[in-house]
Amino acid sequence: MFALWRIRPAVRGQNVLRRGRGMLVNKVEICGVNTSKLPVLTNAKMRELFAQMHAGKTRAREELVNGNLRLVLSVIQRFNNRGEFVDDLFQVGCIGLIKAIDNFDLGQNVKFSTYAVPMIIGEIRRYLRDNNPIRVSRSLRDLAYKALQARDALVARFGREPSVKEIAADLGAETDEVVYALDAIQEPISLFEPIYHDGGDPIYVVDQVADEKNQDGQWLEGIALKEAMRRLNDREKMILNLRFFDGKTQMEVADEIGISQAQVSRLEKAALQHMRRHV
Repeated sequence: MFALWRIRPAVRGQNVLRRGRGMLVNKVEICGVNTSKLPVLTNAKMRELFAQMHAGKTRAREELVNGNLRLVLSVIQRFNNRGEFVDDLFQVGCIGLIKAIDNFDLGQNVKFSTYAVPMIIGEIRRYLRDNNPIRVSRSLRDLAYKALQARDALVARFGREPSVKEIAADLGAETDEVVYALDAIQEPISLFEPIYHDGGDPIYVVDQVADEKNQDGQWLEGIALKEAMRRLNDREKMILNLRFFDGKTQMEVADEIGISQAQVSRLEKAALQHMRRHV
C-alpha cells in the first residue's frame, strides 16, 4: 500500500515489456505505480469502506483511493492529445479522486464513479488552465473558478446542468461577466489542430478560418453584378429584383406584373444567361 500524497514522478508513463512464461506482457508504470495490478472494488465493498472512513478509519480511506485509481487512468486518456506528461495528469487526477472520496455522500442514490468522474475531470482542467500559455487576469480567473464551483454545487442541488444565468445569480454577478470569465480560461487551440481526417489529407483549423475584414472578392463581385444588371432591359431587371432580392416566387411575380408564370420563367432564364456572359 502506498500513500497517494507522497507520489513523485518516478517514471513518466514508461511502457515496460517483460517476458514471462515465453510471452511478452505489457506493463505500464505511472508515477512508480504498476497499473496492471491495481485493485478493483465492488459496490458492496465501496459502501463498506465509506462507512468505515466516516467512522474515522484512515485505512479505509487509503483503500478507497487505491481501489479507484483505475478510474483516474480511464479519465486521463481523454487528455492524451494535450502534450502533458501522463504522470503529471495522473497525480492531478488523484487529487480530484481524493476530493471526491472526501465529499461523497452515501445517502445520495448515486454511484461513486458518477460523482467522481466530473470531479477528476474538473481538477485536470483546472491544472491545464493554470498552465495555459495565455495570461488571464487574476480577477477573471477567480470569477471563472467560482463559476465552476457554483456549477458543480448547482448540479448536485438540481440534478441537472444549470444555465449560465443561474450560475451568475448564485454568485451575485452579471451573466455577461461570467460568460466572459469562462471564455477567458478556455485552452487555446492550435491553428494546425486537425479537425477532420478521412484517410486522405487532414483538414486543419486554419483551413476553416476566414478573413471577414477582407471584402475585396465581394467588392469585385458586386461591381460585376451591377455591370451585368445594367445590360438588362427594365422588365428583366424587375423580374430578377423581385425573385432574388425580394424573395418572391415566379407565381407572385407573374401576378404582380400581369404576365403568366411560364413567361416569368422564360424571361428569368434568359436574363440570367445574359448576365453570365458579362460576369
